[in-house]
Amino acid sequence: MAGLLSSRLLPAQSRKPNIVLIVADDLGYGDLACYGSKIATPNLDRLAAAGMRFEQCYSANSVCTPARASLLTGRYAARMGLPTVLFPGDNRGIPDHETTIAQSLREAGYATACVGKWHLGDKPQFAPLSRGFDEFFGVPFSNDMQPLPLMRNRDTVEESTPNAMLTKRFTQQAVDFIERSKDGPFFLYLAHCMPHIPIGVSPEFAGRSGLGAYADAVQEVDWSVGRVMASLSDLGLDENTLVLFTSDNGPWYQGSPGRLRGRKGEAYEGGMRVPMLARMPGRIPAGSVASGMASHLDLFPTLARLAGAKLAAQPLDGVDITPMLEGTQASVEHEAFLFFDYWNIQCARLGKWKLHLTRYDEPPWLEGLPDGRTNLPLPRPELYDVDRDADESYECALENGKVVATIQARVEMLLETFPVEVRNAWRDTQSRRTRWTPAGAMPAKAKP
Repeated sequence: MAGLLSSRLLPAQSRKPNIVLIVADDLGYGDLACYGSKIATPNLDRLAAAGMRFEQCYSANSVCTPARASLLTGRYAARMGLPTVLFPGDNRGIPDHETTIAQSLREAGYATACVGKWHLGDKPQFAPLSRGFDEFFGVPFSNDMQPLPLMRNRDTVEESTPNAMLTKRFTQQAVDFIERSKDGPFFLYLAHCMPHIPIGVSPEFAGRSGLGAYADAVQEVDWSVGRVMASLSDLGLDENTLVLFTSDNGPWYQGSPGRLRGRKGEAYEGGMRVPMLARMPGRIPAGSVASGMASHLDLFPTLARLAGAKLAAQPLDGVDITPMLEGTQASVEHEAFLFFDYWNIQCARLGKWKLHLTRYDEPPWLEGLPDGRTNLPLPRPELYDVDRDADESYECALENGKVVATIQARVEMLLETFPVEVRNAWRDTQSRRTRWTPAGAMPAKAKP
């Protein structure tokens, strides 16, 4: 199978391509104009028009820490003991035996920088400089965790940084890194704090959208993308830079999942399906739309191939999607994609089918960890054709019993590859199973 690197990059460009990965925080699937939003996002719209817009891209988790761990490693966060959000002072982070995109690219000769939100462990052994980045400028955890220190590499620049200026300061640092690294190759991971609450908007953008603070914050992120793109253009790096834009998960209290059901913290599509745009002139067809499924797990193998870098020693959960980026294939084959909440597998997607298997007994909008909720097996698994029914409105398990059985078997097979916590959580959930009586049927009478 011809790949983006072998079939297109080398003949046109002998230099390794630069890579810019921009990640918004809690941005919904329906929050960009090119995805149907009323919020004006001209720079991101131009990015989509000049490259590819993904219709079915998934985060690997519906909350921050595990989503980011999976994005950077190509592996489910549950595999590395990061099933939920980290807090300041936590003694966890991406373990040493895991390999990040930054480590792989640095070994391949890339300058690497992390700018913005980290949220993958604030102890020195888990910090960006210990996980493959040459530089770090940003905040160690989420902007709703106070006090919020601003750091440069391992040093604290400010004990508590103003939330309103984070997008501007991160953008300035990103542009500075691009300018200093113009002789390349370089990898920039720009992880914005916005539009995660509490919303922070600089005076220049406050009130600009006319749609409230959340939309103002989205427009400032759009401005940031425009500044990064202008920097690449001014330095003549356009043709040899892959730019990716996405969100870590679905929207929280504010923001729009578009027509999708659910929000951050839920296994419905709105919690995990996210916008993703990819642009590389002459390599990615302009104005193209990817209708096949992709996920953040796929970024590591895809970028490693693009850069001629080594893959991680650990087996990856993602696959190389360069044929989709090339436009030579509408989709690539994936193993069953698992929707995790904490240690619990709640859904699995295989091809066009998504099967809901378990669900919490209370909504996800609770303070802290999900310890106060109980994960329960659904009385009957719910099956949805998310190619045709993205908002998960029409349940069709009864008509597709073989599909249900196939996905259930794949989940059972994959379970054996996960840590004991995942397997125990599955067994505990299944032990709560109740008998299901088909709708309209009378329960069987007990034998005398």
